[in-house]
Amino acid sequence: MLKLQGISAGYGGTEIIRNVTLEVNKGEVVTIVGANGAGKTTTLRTICGIVKPGSGTIEFEGRRMEGLRSDEIVAAGITMVPEGRQLFPHISVKDNLLMGAYKRSARSTVNQRMAEVLEIFPRLRERLTQMGGSLSGGEQQMVAIARGLMSNPALLMFDEPSLGLSPLLVSQVFEVIDRIVEMGTTVLIVEQNIVHTLKIADRGYVLENGEITMTGTGRELLDNPHIKKAYLGI
Repeated sequence: MLKLQGISAGYGGTEIIRNVTLEVNKGEVVTIVGANGAGKTTTLRTICGIVKPGSGTIEFEGRRMEGLRSDEIVAAGITMVPEGRQLFPHISVKDNLLMGAYKRSARSTVNQRMAEVLEIFPRLRERLTQMGGSLSGGEQQMVAIARGLMSNPALLMFDEPSLGLSPLLVSQVFEVIDRIVEMGTTVLIVEQNIVHTLKIADRGYVLENGEITMTGTGRELLDNPHIKKAYLGI
């Protein structure tokens, strides 16, 4: 479904990721794990077209993506739930959700999508008229995920979905991700909460200093001695 081959990218002439090659198959949960500054967010932003690759190729469902605008990439079926939620704080929850349905194919089914996301997030039904900025951190994360789903993506990417949340809310977020996959959406997650992520991941990639250093199933990586020592303190 998604293939990155030899991708290098960065900011202002500084290379952050180098020769990144990875693959996400339809129906999978794939995760990219690593320390702060390893290049995980840069990888997602490059897939989304926010950062332009200096070299390499990005292919999604047989179509080359590098060089396309971000809105064209969303229209192709890739949506990202960004780190820090990035809601519009001074408009209602409902309008925040509708902002996710701006692509033409999503607009035609907006009522159906709204009903589906409110079934996944029933608490948001009670918050539709509230301003986005008035919600708790957990509720804002729900809105951010729901907004991503409103675009009816084939591939939904998450950038640190558990950041700043309590352990209970972290568990709820990963339960929601499980449900999204059951609905037929493919998921790519960047996350520092390695245990939660690798438990739900079909496969994972370890990104260290901008390069992929290890790959395997979620269970293989969770049991790997290097992962245990470097990221879990075991």
